[in-house]
Amino acid sequence: MTKNVLITGANRGIGLAMATEFSQLGYCVYGVCRQSSEALDALGTKVISNIDVADSEAVERLASELSGVALDIVVCNAGILRDESLGDLNLATIRQQFEVNALAPLAIVDALHTNLISGAKVAMITSRMGSIADNGSGGRYGYRMSKAALNAAAMSLSKDLAARDIAVGIYHPGYVQTDMVRGNGDISATEAGQRLVQLIEQLSMSETGVFKHSNGQVLPW
Repeated sequence: MTKNVLITGANRGIGLAMATEFSQLGYCVYGVCRQSSEALDALGTKVISNIDVADSEAVERLASELSGVALDIVVCNAGILRDESLGDLNLATIRQQFEVNALAPLAIVDALHTNLISGAKVAMITSRMGSIADNGSGGRYGYRMSKAALNAAAMSLSKDLAARDIAVGIYHPGYVQTDMVRGNGDISATEAGQRLVQLIEQLSMSETGVFKHSNGQVLPW
């Protein structure tokens, strides 16, 4: 029986790479995005566009469109990166990152939790920049804080969903060559997507709530 996976931010970068990998593995992919792309359309996935994950009405619309659809995997991948530093704070961009990076993934899972079958999986694509112990350079206040908040939400979800045998993976993709970092990075989006999909496929209840690098390394909180 074909399994269903939903991926937010599926139109480009890591999200598109995961959509491609899951499609090649035979999954039915629901690609959620604000605006589709030629690459996503070419996969033949079920594209759900015009969804801003930080917009509560859009999230409600997404849940309505997926009414009755059983989901095996939900991947919350959509995120944004802005830059703030001490002496040059922009509270508006910090709030925006909280809305997109931390609150939106929680809202997505809350809206779709009844779609998740027993034994399903939830994957939160976070960042090691959300690690407090790993912060050796400071700065990036909004991104670091929002990803730390996402990690906290993911840990709570791992507890709340455990009774339904739903595992939650918390994943740092690596320093990936995407538009978010202007093409810098040490691994391609394709490689990051392949690594993440492998981790998600291997995820079990014994590792729910564990914060991992896409290379398999367990990361500190």
